[in-house]
Amino acid sequence: MDKINMGEAIDHDRRRFFGAAALTFTAVELGAIGRAHAETNPAPLSVIKPGTDTSFGPLKQIDAGVLDVGYAELGPPNGSPVFLLHGWPYDIHDYIEVAPILAAHGYRVIVPHLRGHGSTRFVDTATPRSGQQAAIGVDVVALMDALKIPTAVLAGYDWGGRAACVVAALWPERCTGLVSVNDYLIQDIAHAGMPLPPKLEWGIWTQFYFATERGRVGLAANRDDIARLLWTNENPNWHFDDAMFQRSAASFDNPDYVDVVIHSYRHRLGLARGYPQYADVEARLATLPVITVSTVTLDGEDNGIIPASDGRSSAAKFSGRRIHHRVPNAGHALPQQAPKVFADAVMEVTKV
Repeated sequence: MDKINMGEAIDHDRRRFFGAAALTFTAVELGAIGRAHAETNPAPLSVIKPGTDTSFGPLKQIDAGVLDVGYAELGPPNGSPVFLLHGWPYDIHDYIEVAPILAAHGYRVIVPHLRGHGSTRFVDTATPRSGQQAAIGVDVVALMDALKIPTAVLAGYDWGGRAACVVAALWPERCTGLVSVNDYLIQDIAHAGMPLPPKLEWGIWTQFYFATERGRVGLAANRDDIARLLWTNENPNWHFDDAMFQRSAASFDNPDYVDVVIHSYRHRLGLARGYPQYADVEARLATLPVITVSTVTLDGEDNGIIPASDGRSSAAKFSGRRIHHRVPNAGHALPQQAPKVFADAVMEVTKV
């Protein structure tokens, strides 16, 4: 495995101490959730209705790199590991229906809150609250190390899909398969100044809003209202209710949420510098590396901001076997709207 060259280096001794303590404390708490779900829900998996599961229950915490990560874990501890990585402005409940399906099939499912979300916290108050793509990719590797998981399927969309793509591209030996919504998500920051068609520019209005101090203040004051508007615009045919929204919105109360989000969107537009500890990783990402691992990509046909494609435009970015699916009746937050399709993609990539 390539060494991660970063100032926010993982203190391995400290991580092992706190990681072991956290896992010992919570091992009984959630170790059998996947088995319990399978035993108490014997109906065919294909008829599980989105919205019927409402909570992961108590989360685990583990020291992983610069973060104290909050995560849900389902399924047998000796199962094939799968990391499900959420988008923005969403949270781990993206996978409230996906995770039990995979757990019932014997996978060990890890669903972490990304930096700035939920119960995930920075260990050191002095650590920069970076939201750049290198940081969220390195966070995944650090969490895998903390959990002593050498390889796993990485699956996600939006921020989580980008983190998965970063790891798959730069550390393919850690990734046994990739599931990515909207194809290749590594950012081409060098060309961030090139305009998109107006319809697409309109859809990413938050990026321009967050480039201003007015946007920072607006996000701090109106984080729930902004998120609800994005949920509506990005998923025009998804009729989520207030309870579904509120269970995710609670994750936005994280004290680092605003700083991480603002830096993410300013950095991707070339308006904020990356932090030195991630310079080497960003330099590698700037080459737009090809992803070599087996991949399944998904496009929701009802995505309100990114039109569904046939996958051909990004084909050159995948040198391993890659399967692409268009998903009807699914918007941007595809895992919540088509949970069985997403779970099937994870199982498909492990068979590729």
